[in-house]
Amino acid sequence: MFALILYQPEIPPNTGNIIRLCANTGAALHLIAPLGFSLEDRLLRRAGLDYHEYVNVAVHQSLADCLVLLAGRRLFALSTKGRVRHDGPRYRPGDCFLFGPETRGLPPEVLNSIPAEQRLRLPMRPGNRSLNLSNAAAVVVFEAWRQFDFAGAAVPDPADG
Repeated sequence: MFALILYQPEIPPNTGNIIRLCANTGAALHLIAPLGFSLEDRLLRRAGLDYHEYVNVAVHQSLADCLVLLAGRRLFALSTKGRVRHDGPRYRPGDCFLFGPETRGLPPEVLNSIPAEQRLRLPMRPGNRSLNLSNAAAVVVFEAWRQFDFAGAAVPDPADG
C-alpha cells in the first residue's frame, strides 16, 4: 500500500528493523545506493530476523531511478526541517515516504525538490536532534495505515484470550 524509501542508509540494524516493519505492515522498501553496508550484513539480518522473505527490497542506483519506478505516486520527505506534522496530510494508497541517512538527513537539494507541504516532521521536545530512523519510519507508516483503519491487518482470534 505504501512505500518507504531510504536514501543512502548507513546503519544495518535500522534497515533490518525497517524490513521487519515493512513485512508487518505491507509497505514496500526501496533503498537508494550507496548503502553503508552489504545486504548480507549479519547485523541487518539479525534485526530483520526471518522477515526478509516477506518483503521485496529494491535497491536503486539513484533516487531518480527509484522515482521513475514510482511515478504517479505522491512523495513525502521526512525531515527535522519539515513544516508539516506527520499526522496532518490525508494519505492515499501508494504514497511514498523518503528518509535520509542516519547521520546527516536528506541533502538540501533533495529536500528542496519536494514541495513544502510534503516535507513532514515528527513532533519532538525542544533541543533534541532527531528520532532513530527505524522509529521514525514506524511512526509514519502506522499513522498512514491508521488512516485506512489498518486495512489488511490480522484480526485476533477471540479464542486466543
